Amino acid sequence: MSEPLIRYQSVNICQQGLEILKDINFELNKGEFVYLIGKVGSGKTSFLKTVYGELEIQSGEAEVMGRNMRSIKQKHIPELRRQLGIVFQDFQLLTDRTVHANLEFVLRATGWKNKVDIHTRIEEVLEQVGMSGKGYKMPNELSGGEQQRIVIARAILNKPNLILADEPTGNLDSETGHHIVKLLKDICAQGSAILMITHNLNMISEYPGKVFKFENHHIEEVTDQFE
Repeated sequence: MSEPLIRYQSVNICQQGLEILKDINFELNKGEFVYLIGKVGSGKTSFLKTVYGELEIQSGEAEVMGRNMRSIKQKHIPELRRQLGIVFQDFQLLTDRTVHANLEFVLRATGWKNKVDIHTRIEEVLEQVGMSGKGYKMPNELSGGEQQRIVIARAILNKPNLILADEPTGNLDSETGHHIVKLLKDICAQGSAILMITHNLNMISEYPGKVFKFENHHIEEVTDQFE
């Protein structure tokens, strides 16, 4: 069996001097779909921030994609992030350029140079997220659901093994939210693991996955409560 994409053992996470999570044990393997649930302020987003190197881990053992997150150097964090797909509310589309230019910007920043290859890959991901023919549009010409599809397209450009999603359906109506989770499920079926924060518990019953609950500074697997 291949190494887990994320492996945390006895991890403690603090923010601004306050202990957010303590004694965390967590593993995520290739191709898994995992939901993170819990009240606002229970540490879900802080946990994700440690995965992509935004927040330091105080103690314990932590590996993400084979990297030791306790000793990773600041200069290596961009390289780690290029191997992740990130669907966060902070990682918005660039509003001054078209959808196609948004996606091209990411590809060029991650080392793609050949124009034909870039164009082909952009067309592939737009088709995958159901947005073929929308590359010429500006972000403000798209609905919330369409924008979120483009954010997901951007996240899968480099075929990451792991996608982090923080409330990807949070600002969307129920039907659009369902389409987005189904899209993430389809991407997962093609081999990317998904780690997703959600408050929509109905979604979990409809699109099953592993479920971990954040409560009282701890994480506990509660998948069986949704079966």
